[in-house]
Amino acid sequence: MTCETSPAWILEGQEGLQSLKLINNSAIPPLGDHDILVRIHAASLNHRDLAIAKGAHSLTINPKIIAASDGAGVVQSVGSQVRNFQPGDKVCTYMVPQKSESEPVNFADISNGLGQRVDGTLRPFGVFHEAALVKMPSRLSYLEASTLTCAALTAWNALFGLESKGPKKGDVVLVQGSGGVSILAMQYALACGAMVIATTSSDTKGQKLRGLGAHHILNYRTDANWGEAAKRLTPDGKGVHLVVDVGGLSTVGQSLKAVRPEGVISMTGLLGGPPDSNINTLLDCLVNLCTVRGVLLGTRRQFEEMNRFIDDHGIRSALDPKAFGF
Repeated sequence: MTCETSPAWILEGQEGLQSLKLINNSAIPPLGDHDILVRIHAASLNHRDLAIAKGAHSLTINPKIIAASDGAGVVQSVGSQVRNFQPGDKVCTYMVPQKSESEPVNFADISNGLGQRVDGTLRPFGVFHEAALVKMPSRLSYLEASTLTCAALTAWNALFGLESKGPKKGDVVLVQGSGGVSILAMQYALACGAMVIATTSSDTKGQKLRGLGAHHILNYRTDANWGEAAKRLTPDGKGVHLVVDVGGLSTVGQSLKAVRPEGVISMTGLLGGPPDSNINTLLDCLVNLCTVRGVLLGTRRQFEEMNRFIDDHGIRSALDPKAFGF
């Protein structure tokens, strides 16, 4: 199959969502030796996409970049040197194709990734380097699989990035909030047999988290000392084995109160705003006898491992019921 042009949503600037423009004739280049033409059936959006559109955090883009990094589709044709994909394969996009399959991702890599420096997924057809794709879980729909690129892979790395510290049956995992990373981390932890404690800002969200399997819900708006509350909920009272911290400066103090000795705090985001009243330092790791690690996306090899886990455990993405047409 050959395509010369495709509709696409591009960013003409970084003034917010008004900078998005739909064009009908985005050029599709001929396939290079390691390129793959993909028909994109679904794309999902992340906080990163909005930040790029707004130019937040001094983020810059290539002119008229095609937006978004996350998507799922089917291979239409492959370049002459592609060996691991063939027409008909169902695939997910990987944000940072410039990295080797097992090399950790850093902020500079993400800044050069899909939807910012490399054309992204808000288009029906696109050419991607083979390193920008992984085979999607066979059990998922395209809509479900389109959510895996950013949030799911970050959640996987948060739980399993330290091979000796992944959750196991009987462990306790604390997840913060009801965003994509937290929900997916909760699903993976539950599949391992762990107890999950989830924090949230409202009873309505708490009910949804409980419906997805959370064992305990803590409302951080009504209980400012939720870290100690989480510790009390653990069967032995020693604290949680792993914290998935998405808030950053505003939540790490409570995460330190919740974690047990030799436990792990995975720092995955900075969504919580300004710091709390206590300024935490590296010495807090000594005082609390814990490991705190930064987590940024994950490797392509981790993506493949995660997709096998999803298939093996029958995990389905928790989609918002509202989906938008192209």
